Amino acid sequence: MSQITKNSIGKKIQNLRERAGKSQEEVAGVLGIPRTSLSQIETGERDLTSLELAQLSTVFGVPTDYVLSDEKISQEIAVEPREKESEERISIPRLKKNKFKEVLLYILEKIAGKPNIGETVLYKLLYFCDFNYYEIFEEQLTGAKYIKNHYGPTPISFKGVVGEMIKNGEISLDKNKYHGYPQTRYIALRRPDLRRINGAEKEIIDDVLCKLSDLSAKQISEYSHDDTPWKIAESGKPIDYEAVFYRSPAYSVREYDEL
Repeated sequence: MSQITKNSIGKKIQNLRERAGKSQEEVAGVLGIPRTSLSQIETGERDLTSLELAQLSTVFGVPTDYVLSDEKISQEIAVEPREKESEERISIPRLKKNKFKEVLLYILEKIAGKPNIGETVLYKLLYFCDFNYYEIFEEQLTGAKYIKNHYGPTPISFKGVVGEMIKNGEISLDKNKYHGYPQTRYIALRRPDLRRINGAEKEIIDDVLCKLSDLSAKQISEYSHDDTPWKIAESGKPIDYEAVFYRSPAYSVREYDEL
């Protein structure tokens, strides 16, 4: 048996990646790390974290022990790209603008009158609605893309969509102060079209609002910082939806089968 080293593990990962027909950029994107970091893993210059190991196991469809072993890649381990996109979870978000608008209006209607909900809190409520829905159904709710910033997850399309809604008279903006701090609030000027939000979607949104809508901006920001997708993302970079499957029990909203 040959010695297992960082170099041998890195070579195994490289071989698995190449056999799967995936680029370093693709795999690094799933891991939420720069391509250069994956390159360092493959050359044995960087340690592999337990979370990254679990993600690689999922990406390549092999046991974690196999990634760490000195066993050569055999024909019995079929590592191939999936032929049908429908068989693969789509973790690259694609904004559903109309759905985003109706979900936002629904949230604003439900939390109307709560003085704590300014822009910062609203961002986090949208984030947990989107990511909780994805964890349970493996489908996008609004398809919004979020980036990691100092205060927590931020939907990058928010300003553009809301600007359009303000122009169309669907939402108004109110700037004031809350407990002495500047606050930007959004007020719905029309009711949401509930035909665009199904029962399962409403259930997820209502659950998030029930649990989190009374938190202050500071409290909900700190809460979001302990969620795995935010924790493993790079500052200023997109937050990977796939990371919800590695959440801690405190944040997970899905019932997983016992192994």
